[in-house]
Amino acid sequence: MSYNDVQNEIKAELSNTLESIDNDSVETLLKEIKQADKVFFVGVGRVLLSLQAVAKRLAHLGVKTYVVGQITEPAITDKDLLIVGSGSGESAFPLIIAKKAKQFDARVAHIGANPDCSMKDYSDHFVRIPVATKFNLPNETPSVQPMTSLFEQSLLLLGDSLALMLVREQNIDMHSLWEYHANLE
Repeated sequence: MSYNDVQNEIKAELSNTLESIDNDSVETLLKEIKQADKVFFVGVGRVLLSLQAVAKRLAHLGVKTYVVGQITEPAITDKDLLIVGSGSGESAFPLIIAKKAKQFDARVAHIGANPDCSMKDYSDHFVRIPVATKFNLPNETPSVQPMTSLFEQSLLLLGDSLALMLVREQNIDMHSLWEYHANLE
């Protein structure tokens, strides 16, 4: 199989997946982000890598973002939002952190694939990326890609979509965004 064949399959999967995400749930997540004083992110593995990129992109837009566990992480409060990335909604560390965040009355948004999961007990809002999880449940959309690659890719593009929505909604001058970009490189 050639590169062109494979990349076409991946693009088709991404397009179908992103089109399947509920617009209203994304709009609600954007509202939650805008209302929060600080936005925290938690995930594990490749999901965490996608969330770190989303946190960085939103920081470029002036959103106060923190990845749980980073050395400069401040306290979470009732004015903040925790965004949990977990396809299955069953990963232990994100579950523990979401439970802890609720103890401080923070809002919790879960971006995942499995609506019927343990994370629902701690989430105020859920955005479903309708793809296969590690459990391969009957209502999940399969992927030709290994493991849960489609979820992590879709999570990253969902984050970039949220960022572009913010840019357009707030009429942000794209060139001005460079003031938030790292400059010690």
